[in-house]
Amino acid sequence: MTAAVATRPDVTAPPSTPVGVEARAVAATLACVARHGLAKTTIDDIARQAGCSRATLYRYFESKSDLVGATIRSEAARIIGLIHDAARDMAILEDAVVAILECADRELSGHPALTFVADFEPERLLPHLTFGGGDRFLQRAGAALAPSISAFVPDDPQRAGEWIARVGLALWMSPASRGALSAPEALRAYVHDFIVPAIMPMQSDLVLPSPSNPSRG
Repeated sequence: MTAAVATRPDVTAPPSTPVGVEARAVAATLACVARHGLAKTTIDDIARQAGCSRATLYRYFESKSDLVGATIRSEAARIIGLIHDAARDMAILEDAVVAILECADRELSGHPALTFVADFEPERLLPHLTFGGGDRFLQRAGAALAPSISAFVPDDPQRAGEWIARVGLALWMSPASRGALSAPEALRAYVHDFIVPAIMPMQSDLVLPSPSNPSRG
C-alpha cells in the first residue's frame, strides 16, 4: 500500500481561476483527498491548500463533513454536465448510452480523489453504492441521467437512467469487467446487447430526425 501511494502522480494546487472561497475549498478538498485520503485530510490541510485560514472555512462550512458533502455535490454536478454535453447530439439511443458510459468512465477512472478512496478507503465508498445506499444512489443517478435520454424514452426516462447507471456501476466496480467501459467496440456491443433492449424492447434501432443525419430520420 505504501508503495502504491508513493507512485501516485503528484496532485497540484487547486486552479487559481475560481476566486470564491467555496470554489477554492472544493478544489483544495479534492487535492488533499487525492493525496492523503478522506480519513487523514484535515480542515487545516484544506485551508492551507486553499490559501485561506481555518476560520475562513468555518464561515462557509460547519464541519469537514459539510465541506466534503459540498465537494461531492459540486463534482457530481460537473460530471453530470459533461455527460449531458456528450450525449446531447446523439441521434439514436445506443449512441447516447455509449456516450454516457464513455464520459462517466473517463471522469471517474481519471478522478484522483475518487481513485484514492476506492483503492485505499473502500469502506467509506461502498455503503453509498451497495444495499440501501446503492438504491438511493441509483435513484439519484437515474434522475440525473434522465434529461440525456428523455428524447428516446419519454415515458419513463428516470427508470431508463437507473438501468444505465446500474449496469455502468456494475462494470466499474468489477475489475474483470471494467475494461469494457474503456474499449469502444466492447462497450458498444454490451450496450447493444444488454442495455438498449432492456430499455426499449423491439425499438433498439429507433432514430430521431436530425438535420445532420437526414438519411436516418
